[in-house]
Amino acid sequence: MSWGFLAPFLVAFALFLVWPLVHGLYLSVTNQSLTGAGGSWVGLDNYREALTDPTMWRALRTTVWFTVVSTIPLVILALVMALLVHRGLPGQWLWRLSFFMPFLLASTVVSQIWVWIFNPDIGAANSVLGALGIEPIAWLQDPAVNLYAIVIATVWWTVGFNFLLYLAALQNIPDQLYEAAAIDGAGPWRRLTSITLPQLWPATILIVMLQVLASLKLFDQAYQMLIGVSTDTTRPIVQYIYESGFVGYRFGYSAAISYVFFALIVVVGVFQMTAMNRRRNLS
Repeated sequence: MSWGFLAPFLVAFALFLVWPLVHGLYLSVTNQSLTGAGGSWVGLDNYREALTDPTMWRALRTTVWFTVVSTIPLVILALVMALLVHRGLPGQWLWRLSFFMPFLLASTVVSQIWVWIFNPDIGAANSVLGALGIEPIAWLQDPAVNLYAIVIATVWWTVGFNFLLYLAALQNIPDQLYEAAAIDGAGPWRRLTSITLPQLWPATILIVMLQVLASLKLFDQAYQMLIGVSTDTTRPIVQYIYESGFVGYRFGYSAAISYVFFALIVVVGVFQMTAMNRRRNLS
């Protein structure tokens, strides 16, 4: 009887997770093309090519740098926003809605909004800079700047999710801890550093872990915001996988790159889990 209840899940698990993983691994050792040509065994040739491909390493460096630059503000801003709302700002429901609403938008909508904002001629970003006496910036056209423009758009878009996690964690901190600290004469800063932040540490580890994994998968906003712009220096690894398979028609090589990237994600995930378990054991 139990297998009957498990069967729908096991079928879906096999069709949508196990089979794609196995088939992708098989493709990575062939010269399969999107056109249907090829398909013959090439062994580890695709992996050797990937590991010596400067474009792949450049895309990987771009992805890692984006992850570092975006994760820091996405954690810090979410924490600040959650603390402000939790302290009782007037109109809390409006603040919560405002902070979380962008996360509900589709990536295409977010990308189009920020393409308009970053328009070098009529965009709001350069209008603000002009009012401050700063020269306009080619936000999406300048290779030295456009990755940071994508970071700004991503922070605005996704910080609401981390904000919600922090807010839930703040609401789970017992009020008795703050009452005892107040009796002992602890001020707001001491309560923040000695009670709030330590109590939020498990949530912070979770948020950092989720955010790193999400940022490593950068594709949608980068691809959509930089349409028609040279992306040699700002192409993320997922976009390079897509271009290798669906633009260059090299399914086998694309699969090999994806498994190299998958190995990186596994390493990052294991490192984060180890750090989290070590922290839990120390506490």
